[in-house]
Amino acid sequence: MRAVVLNCTLKPSPETSSTEALARVVLAELEKGGAAVDLVRLVDLNIKPGVESDMGEGDDWPDVREKILAANILIVATPTWLGQQSSVCMRALERMDALIGETDDSGRPLAFGKVAGVVITGNEDGAHHIVGTVSQALIDIGFTVPGHSWTYWHLGPGVGPDYVETDKGHDYSDRVGRNAARNLLALASVLTPETFPVPESGD
Repeated sequence: MRAVVLNCTLKPSPETSSTEALARVVLAELEKGGAAVDLVRLVDLNIKPGVESDMGEGDDWPDVREKILAANILIVATPTWLGQQSSVCMRALERMDALIGETDDSGRPLAFGKVAGVVITGNEDGAHHIVGTVSQALIDIGFTVPGHSWTYWHLGPGVGPDYVETDKGHDYSDRVGRNAARNLLALASVLTPETFPVPESGD
């Protein structure tokens, strides 16, 4: 079992990322369940704009794409800015758009048989909106999003401390995150591309 976590923070390494801190709660539970996990901080890479799998020289997305395709589980972890997912998160979703038209030998989209979840942090409101928006995009791409496969932490509405600056709300967010990891592992253990029918000719 393999999982990849895309940390869509706007903060480059080695800055402390609240999004990564909460994602690591989910990551630890995935590892406890036997998964090998890759954590990728996308802002450290050159992810070019576009909707193709490879946007040419200097584009680091192809390596990220390979990690996604090698994994059974994808987790998109994003901060909240202006009530929305980060621009880095949107860039990743736009690049994954190419997977819609890329199929295996049977004609199934490459994301079929893979499960996905969402992690969100922010000191403002907007988490449920982001769960809905990101999950919808992942479903369009072909991922299966199980029930209760997300967690979030925020103190909204209004500004305040970050996840790493206070213990407030951690009990709920961490508990929901561990449950999300277990749900993702459970479905990933039984879901395969072959679970889905082969598209009929012309469909």
